[in-house]
Amino acid sequence: MPEDTSRGPLPDTNQNTSHNAKQNADDHAQQAPRTDKHQALAAALLPLVGGAGNLTSVAHCMTRLRLGIRDRTLVQDDALKAVPGVMGVVEDDTYQIVLGPGTVARVAPEFERLAEEARAAAAPAPQAGESPTTAAHEAAATPSTAPRKVTSAADLAAHGAALKARQKAKNATPAKLFLRRIANIFVPLIPALIGCGIVAGINGLLTNLGWLPALVPALAAVASGFMSLIAVFVGFHTAREFGGTPVLGGAVAAVIVFPGVAHISAFGRPLTPGQGGVLGALAAALLAVQVEKRCRKLVPQALDVLVTPTLTVLLTGLVTVFGLMYVAGEISAAFATFADQLLAHGGALAGFILGGLFLPLVMLGLHQALIPLHTTLIEQQGYTVLLPILAMAGAGQVGAALAVYLRLPRNGSLRTTIKSALPAGFLGVGEPLIYGVSLPLGRPFITACLGGAFGGGFLGLAHQLGDTVGSTAIGPSGWALFPLVKGNHGIGVTAALYALGLLVGYLAGFLATYFFGFSKQMRRDLNADPDAPADACAAPPAQPDDSPPDKAPVSA
Repeated sequence: MPEDTSRGPLPDTNQNTSHNAKQNADDHAQQAPRTDKHQALAAALLPLVGGAGNLTSVAHCMTRLRLGIRDRTLVQDDALKAVPGVMGVVEDDTYQIVLGPGTVARVAPEFERLAEEARAAAAPAPQAGESPTTAAHEAAATPSTAPRKVTSAADLAAHGAALKARQKAKNATPAKLFLRRIANIFVPLIPALIGCGIVAGINGLLTNLGWLPALVPALAAVASGFMSLIAVFVGFHTAREFGGTPVLGGAVAAVIVFPGVAHISAFGRPLTPGQGGVLGALAAALLAVQVEKRCRKLVPQALDVLVTPTLTVLLTGLVTVFGLMYVAGEISAAFATFADQLLAHGGALAGFILGGLFLPLVMLGLHQALIPLHTTLIEQQGYTVLLPILAMAGAGQVGAALAVYLRLPRNGSLRTTIKSALPAGFLGVGEPLIYGVSLPLGRPFITACLGGAFGGGFLGLAHQLGDTVGSTAIGPSGWALFPLVKGNHGIGVTAALYALGLLVGYLAGFLATYFFGFSKQMRRDLNADPDAPADACAAPPAQPDDSPPDKAPVSA
């Protein structure tokens, strides 16, 4: 590995920056045959994010490599998007590289290993003045092209990044940052939810068919074991996220699932093991963190190791048993009843609203409040009826992207972006289409949301008519959700209903975008090849006869 890997290639101010960076990525990706493809991909990504020295954290979720970046100017967005295997990039509280389900779980360990090796091999990097950062700022500030009338995929991507950054700044409110931290608690649990959900689906299929009866109880144990202890995992991750001792958070949450609570009464009613579920575990662990922090301040250091854990577990445990379990249990039951009643009586309208507003909720940062609610429904009912409806938002995006592809036959750059992003979109990874196509264009984003609304309305109507479609886990969407669908009928009927919902979303998003997604001016500006010679599009032609005589060309 080159000695400068920890620092990474620095942005250049000439016009060959993207080409050189892409070439570097290709060189890394085409290492010796003995190199694993995931290792090669990790090696290609590391220098493009500024090297190991530019990283403050490395983590991953179901589809994305999530990186804490020290100096954002050293990250080469265009070169990252050009690396084979990268579906897109998303900038939020962390810098996120979309690699897709399965791939990210294999690339992330290789990426971490390479980063650690780079840090260990590199001598302490001397401060070379401000030249790298200054060069990066100059590169960012230098206009890449002259004003052009035609909007290319790169132009749309830049506009999408600007919209994303602006929305990120708006979302940095205390309430939304708190919701983001709540979501971070559940992200590490998603792989187990998916794995156990699929096993539960297999077990249900075997039970319905009457096959392998001796294996069915074992599969039931495998599928249900995690869910029976999910409160413990929630408590552990809650304490870690909010600055407490993780095992103490898990310890107080374990009280909720302890069988012996059946002999205890609170508010005149006997408790049941698991009462309060994930909401109770979340509240108990948050309380434990506060108790622990207060004890750390008040207890003498010599006694801290004995007194602080004891008081934290004792005080929080008693509050959990005699208060939080009952209150959280009532809230969980009320929410489950509300979700059922909402779809049973207003299914089509409720589904239309949920499917249509989900992407705006994502942009506002409010969607993260739904994660504990999904988990509560899965814990209580075995599946969440909300996730398939919300997944229709992605179907609307796919339909809208197909319409954009057909409506702009001469914009080769944008069509290439759509072709590369569509496979991920079908699998439920919608960020490349959202931030690279529909959102920068404006109207197609609205029509895509309309497609999601119709898909959600279809599933809501099905629920209203007695055909429930749910998901046994959170995380996947699109086609990737098929192995996890579950309802009140067999897997065949449930999967067929979900497929029809996707089809409605695709068609509604396509038709709405095809007929209403573009104004005449948008089509004139966009429906041309942005790679045409500069003199063909650098300036508008002479005033045509039907142009207003007083309208001057608008400069960028």
